[in-house]
Amino acid sequence: MANWFEIPPGDPYFCVVGSPIAHSKSPDIHLAFGRQCGIALRYERIEVHARCFARALAEFVDAGGRGMSITVPLKEEAFRALSIHQPRAALTGAANMMTVAADGSTVADNADGTGLVRDLTDNHGLYLKGRRLLLLGAGGAARGVIPALLEEQPSELFIANRTLRKATDLVAQFHTLGPIGAFDYVDVPSRPYDLVINATSLSLSGEIPPLSADTIGSETCCYDMMYTADGHTRFLDWCRDNGAAACYDGLGMLVEQAANSFSIWHGVAPDTAPVIAALR
Repeated sequence: MANWFEIPPGDPYFCVVGSPIAHSKSPDIHLAFGRQCGIALRYERIEVHARCFARALAEFVDAGGRGMSITVPLKEEAFRALSIHQPRAALTGAANMMTVAADGSTVADNADGTGLVRDLTDNHGLYLKGRRLLLLGAGGAARGVIPALLEEQPSELFIANRTLRKATDLVAQFHTLGPIGAFDYVDVPSRPYDLVINATSLSLSGEIPPLSADTIGSETCCYDMMYTADGHTRFLDWCRDNGAAACYDGLGMLVEQAANSFSIWHGVAPDTAPVIAALR
């Protein structure tokens, strides 16, 4: 049985869990926020594989951990394992963060949608109202951002996924929030979209979704929730090659959702701009 956490006495302990996890910038971000706000903390990367979250969570709580960021492939698994669900997590059925309450209960939340929309609108100046949006993937990452995207009132939000049933399940869950539809990749309406968002984890392995180039036009902006040091994921390179107007990776989303988590854990909102700039 794995032993994930051996936490000695000291500053409050936080971590990010997922698999793979070695690439994660979350420790750099939270420690930078701590320095900025004068808050001492420890924050580490912990490799936790699928179907292991509940055991890791129990060990984390027993060892005295305070808060946890949650990434692929654990977001939906974590939602099921955590005992209290904040409205954003309850709405999406996925958790990207948790807090250990004073009584030892575990509180699920999801800041992914907030982080994505803040990055798109505040950092990149995109206007989503009335726009045609295409979201690639139907896993926990997609589930976590759909309500926030629909809150921006796009004219349509289409979900494309290899397995159509997973996409139609999301439509059934969120159809009351706005105009949303589901397709497999072959049947996605072939026309340029205003914004194409890659919510799959394929960029971690250097792959791209099987998307028609017809969905990319000269005014299409493309966004990959994954990120690299230089902002070039395989998906974004493919979008550039097919004439996209602008391409953004998910570093800003990561920092913005981390800022939301940090404010929940520590009661102060950090400034994200200098942290994004430093990571670049």
